[in-house]
Amino acid sequence: MLKLKRIAIDTHRESIAYLSRDCGLYRAEEFQALAKIEVTADGIRVPATLNIVDDPSLLEPDELGLSEEAFRLFGKAPGTRVAIDHPRPVESLEAVRGKIQGRILSEDEYKSVIRDIAAQRYSKMEIAAFLVACASFMTAEEVLSLTRAMACVGHRLDWGDKLVVDKHCIGGIPGNRTSMIVVPIVMAHGLTIPKTSSRAITSPAGTADTMEVLARVDIGTDEMRAIVEKIGGCLVWGGRVNLSPADDVMITVERPLGIDTREQMVASILSKKITAGARHLVLDIPVGPTAKVRSRNEAVRLRKLFEYVSGALGLPIDIVLTDGSQPVGYGVGPMLEARDVLAVLRNDPAAPADLRDRALLVAGALIDTDPAIRGGRGIHRARELLDSGAAMRAMEKLIEAQGPSGMTIAPSSLAYEVLAPRDGLVCGIDCLRIARIARLAGAPAFKGAGVDLLKKTGDAVRKGEPLYRVHAGLATDLAFAAELAERDSGYVLNGTETI
Repeated sequence: MLKLKRIAIDTHRESIAYLSRDCGLYRAEEFQALAKIEVTADGIRVPATLNIVDDPSLLEPDELGLSEEAFRLFGKAPGTRVAIDHPRPVESLEAVRGKIQGRILSEDEYKSVIRDIAAQRYSKMEIAAFLVACASFMTAEEVLSLTRAMACVGHRLDWGDKLVVDKHCIGGIPGNRTSMIVVPIVMAHGLTIPKTSSRAITSPAGTADTMEVLARVDIGTDEMRAIVEKIGGCLVWGGRVNLSPADDVMITVERPLGIDTREQMVASILSKKITAGARHLVLDIPVGPTAKVRSRNEAVRLRKLFEYVSGALGLPIDIVLTDGSQPVGYGVGPMLEARDVLAVLRNDPAAPADLRDRALLVAGALIDTDPAIRGGRGIHRARELLDSGAAMRAMEKLIEAQGPSGMTIAPSSLAYEVLAPRDGLVCGIDCLRIARIARLAGAPAFKGAGVDLLKKTGDAVRKGEPLYRVHAGLATDLAFAAELAERDSGYVLNGTETI
């Protein structure tokens, strides 16, 4: 038996175990680096990927180290006597091999695969094989089966008889931080909206990253429930609530590989909304030349798939197609986006009108689900709640309930301005380019980093006038971001290519 040791290494969603090469209890040829093992104690078995340690100051020969993720899954105290063993065969891999060969999988097969992925029984390579095979071909019925399987594995929230509403945007548009405006508007109206949001993986900020500028978002299920019961809503990080653990694992493989098919998108979004206890969903699909969805025909096909799966699952859904031709608001990055959100909630005359209008559209659609609202007057009600300050007061209650962050909202003073090379009219902005520049500047890891857009589509500019300002966390980040922006700013002037 080995003594359990907690190794303070963040391996994200990967379960890692550490064994000394000098351990005399296990033969080296049986347990090699990167082998899959199971750690056992008192009937509990946790799968992990093995790393071999040569530094005795890190691990003694009679110790087994577990990364933070593995330690959390195992749930045993340091010093516990544990054993390691080869894992049992993963039978669901036969279904993955069938999918690779082009076979249509049954609902039971999808459930088996998803259970094993959530239980960390798959390697990253095996998850990638499953995702690539699904990306090649899936029927609508398979998407439904995958969604059901992902929802079954997650922790499901039950809000009793309350009319629980939710909203989601498929993403891809920098600055589109409508959730932080929609949630307080809907709360102020009196509907229940327990909003879970993601952190950024490849974007400059997720809603959770931006909300964290204002309040704590790393909140567990019990505390989340207490907050919602008290004030009618929340804005928390979904990764802590564990609504769709298999999806959280698969995302860590999808994003680096650039896998983002409409089928997997539908399953990911709807499985989390089902487990969150939503009874009505409003979905925002931005359409634009550099958005995730590039054409209206593509948007219609995606809408039909969402409607088919959500209808089969008994989740009413309203889908709005919005303008994805340019970033929303002025700020791209947590601190800058939080600034824009507060400007809208405070009815600041300088607040970005596009962010305000989009938030009112989505909030109005959610309020329309209230039987007391008739004749599609939800957007009028939403505007009243925003204009009167009721939405801002609801946001203040939400921040107090979740715990204020105490951060001062100010972008980094380390900045670089990207200038217009000539006179002209802004005819387009590349969302992907702006997002990449903001990422290189340090967002979202550095809250004050990002891009502050000074000109939007339709604005006239003079030669030498700044198009946008890049804020960076470090001088090296600023240099990388500035170099990328100078090669291609992402702006189109007078119909020419990006400058």
